[in-house]
Order: sequence, then C-alpha cells, then structure tokens
Amino acid sequence: MSDARRPAIVVRDVVKTFDEGRTRALDGATLQIAEGEFVAITGPSGCGKSTLLHLIAALERPDSGEIIVNGESITSERDLSRYRALSIGLVFQLHNLLPNLTAAENVQVPMYETPLSAGARRDKANELLALVDLAGKEKKRPSELSGGERQRVAVARALSNDPPIVLADEPTGNLDSKAGERVLGVLRDIQRQRGVTLVLVSHDANIAGAADRIVRMLDGRVEDEGGGPNLV
Repeated sequence: MSDARRPAIVVRDVVKTFDEGRTRALDGATLQIAEGEFVAITGPSGCGKSTLLHLIAALERPDSGEIIVNGESITSERDLSRYRALSIGLVFQLHNLLPNLTAAENVQVPMYETPLSAGARRDKANELLALVDLAGKEKKRPSELSGGERQRVAVARALSNDPPIVLADEPTGNLDSKAGERVLGVLRDIQRQRGVTLVLVSHDANIAGAADRIVRMLDGRVEDEGGGPNLV
C-alpha cells in the first residue's frame, strides 16, 4: 500500500525580491510537504532557504506565486496574526527568549492570546518543559541556562499552542555538537510522537540527515525534492 498523505504545505512558483527588486531571494520556488513529514531544507548560504521558511511562516509576503497551508491560501489573507499564533510554531537560530522571564513564563507568552486561565497556562508550560527534558528548570531565567537548554525552552514555546506545523531555522547553528544533537533529538521525537509537520533549515549535512526527506535549494529555486511520500 502506498503512503498517501495530504499535503500540509504547498509552495507554487513563489518569487520574493528585496532591495526594491534588485535582489531575487526566491525565483519560482515550488515545493510540497506532507502532513506529519520531517523535511530538511539545505543549500549554500544565500540560496533562499530561510526566506522560504519565513514566507511559510507568514513573516514575509511573496511578490508572486502561492503558498497553501493545510488547504488554505496564506498569500491572499490580509490578517495572518491568528495563523501565526495557532497554526505555526517557530524556532530560530537565536532563541529570542525574554531575559527577565523564567523558562516557564517564556513558554507561556504565546498562550496569552488564548482563553486559557493563568493556572492552565502554568501547568501546560511545565508539561512542555518536561517534554523537552527541562523538568526542574521552570523557574530558571535564560542567563541561568546553557545554550542548549535555552534552545529547548524555545522549542517548548513553539509548541505552546499545539501547532500542526513547526518551522525551525538553523535551530542548532549556535550550539556545540552535543547540544545541537540533543535539540535535534527533541524536535525529532516531538515530530514522531505528536505527528506534527516539521520543516528544518540547516546547512549541516549531519543535521539534515535526520530528516525523512532532504530538499536542496540553489539560487532561489528548489533543485531536488528528494523522494517524498505520495500526496493526495
């Protein structure tokens, strides 16, 4: 029986330029990613991989082309704040934690836009920190945590609103190999256990090798999608 899964993300002929059109970051990029798939996007610096991730996250808008996420076009929507809050979890190379908040408080930040009570937010944050192997560190501030621990807090924060898709842009780029492997292991375990779609940008072949599929980009285009699942 073939592995037929619905597409979670569809990118069609997307163009994105910067500097008033002088710099073409994406030049007709096309890609499909299935629900529950773990895809690594690789390629040389400046090839457009981070730009593509930012467009899927609706942090930027394409100049042309279409991006469809879970059956809905995000290129035609004007207000994407709810989409960013509930449909997408984001992990960046820099953890972007608020230094004056504890680990648990940082995880709760995206939950403030939800109807959860203060107690429910606190309980959920503690559960997520335990999920990323940080039980007992709930009251630690970022300055009291290692780089790898801070990045795992960022992963927990990305999961705070139960998003079906997690996007990670060089999440291990600032970590040593041991801490990086641990963060990658946490992301991979969450993808398998929760069935989320995980899209990870990395220039590191070892990191990318952990994915179900490797997508290679060059000069703003997807050059090789690898052998992905059949999409319906």
